[in-house]
Amino acid sequence: MSVPFLRRRPDSGLGNIRSSPSDPARNIDWVLMLTVSALSLIGLATIYTSSRSKYALKATAPYGFFFVTRQELFLIGAVIVMVVVMSFDYDWWRDQSRFLYGVTLMMLALVMLVGKISGGARLSFDIGPINLQPAEFAKFTVLLVVAAYLAEDRSDVLPYHRFIIGLLIVGAPAGLIILQPDLGGVSVLVVMVMGVMLVAGAKLRHMAIITFAAVSTVVAALVTNLVNEYQLRRFTAFFQQDSNDPKLRDWVYQGRNAVRAVATGGITGKGWLKGPITEARSDIPVQWQDFPFSAIGEEFGLIGAAVVLALYAVVLVRIWRIAQLSRDLLGTYLCAGVFAILLWQVFQNIAMTIGIMPITGRPLPWISYGGSGVVTFFALVGLVQNVHMRRYR
Repeated sequence: MSVPFLRRRPDSGLGNIRSSPSDPARNIDWVLMLTVSALSLIGLATIYTSSRSKYALKATAPYGFFFVTRQELFLIGAVIVMVVVMSFDYDWWRDQSRFLYGVTLMMLALVMLVGKISGGARLSFDIGPINLQPAEFAKFTVLLVVAAYLAEDRSDVLPYHRFIIGLLIVGAPAGLIILQPDLGGVSVLVVMVMGVMLVAGAKLRHMAIITFAAVSTVVAALVTNLVNEYQLRRFTAFFQQDSNDPKLRDWVYQGRNAVRAVATGGITGKGWLKGPITEARSDIPVQWQDFPFSAIGEEFGLIGAAVVLALYAVVLVRIWRIAQLSRDLLGTYLCAGVFAILLWQVFQNIAMTIGIMPITGRPLPWISYGGSGVVTFFALVGLVQNVHMRRYR
C-alpha cells in the first residue's frame, strides 16, 4: 500500500509554486526593480519641490501639483510599457527590430516637418496634453538593431566591415537628430554604440574613428550654423561663465544658480521644501526637468546627493551582472547598450548641473520630469529584465 504524498514529485519552487526555475516570471531582478522604483519616487518628490512655487499660480491642479500629477501618470504608462517589453522574449524583439527602426526613422523625419518648435528646435510631436520625442524612443529601437546585427558574428574581435555597418545603422537616426538640432540626443546614441562595440570586441583604433567622427560632426554643425543660436548659446555660456553678455545672461544665470544650489546644501541640506534657490520662482527655470540634481543637492545636501548616486551605482552594477549572466551575445550587447546610455546620461546631467559640462537638456533618468524620457528608460529596464528572466536556455 502506497502513501499518495510519497508519490508526489517535489515542488520545483517554494510552497505550492510548481513552475520550473527557468520560468521567466521567477527570475525578475527585484533589486534592480526596487532601485529604479526608489529613484522614481525621489523624482516625484524633486519635481514637486522644484515646480510648486514656480507654477502654483498657473497650474490647474491645486497647490502646484500640476507637474507631479502628470509625472505620476507618465510613470503608470511607463510601467505598463516595461511589463510589455518584459513579456516577450528578447529574441522576439530582435525579430521586430528592423520594423521598429524603420518607424523610428520615419518619425524622426516627420518631426522636422510638423514637430513642435521649442527653443528653436523641432524635437517633439504636440499631441494634445503630451509631447512625444522620437529621439528618446530611438535609444530603444537603435539599440535593438545594433545589438541584433553585431550578435550575428561569433568572433572575439569585431570585424571591420561589421564595425562600419554598425556605424551606418546609428548614423541614419543620428543625422536626423542633428538636423532637429539636438546634439545631446546624438551624443547618447554615439556613446551607446561605442559601449556595445567595445563589448563586441572592436579595436581601439576603430573606437578612435567613432570619437573623431563624433567630434568632427559637432564642429561641422557649429561651423555651418546647423546648430541654431539658441543651442549655440549653451556652449558659449559654458566657455564664458563670467560673461555679462545680455544674450548669454539667462544661461549663465541658471548655470550659476544650479552650482550655487548644490554648493550651499552642505552636508545634510536645508530640508525638503526649504531650499531658497529651489523654491524661488526664477532662479533656475525648468529646474524639475533640466536641473533636478540641484534641488536634491540644496535640500538634501551631500548625503542626499550621495544616496542618489549610490542608487544609480546599484542599477549599473545589476545591469553589468545581468550582462554577464546572459544566455547569449544578444542579451549581453543589449545590457551593454543600456549600461552605456544610463552611465552617460547620468554623468551628462549631473556634470552640467555642477558646471563642468555645457547645458545639454538631457534629463536625469527616472528623476527628471518628462513622459518620453521616463517611458524610454523603463522600456530599457524592461529589456535588461527580459535578459535576466530568460538567462536559462
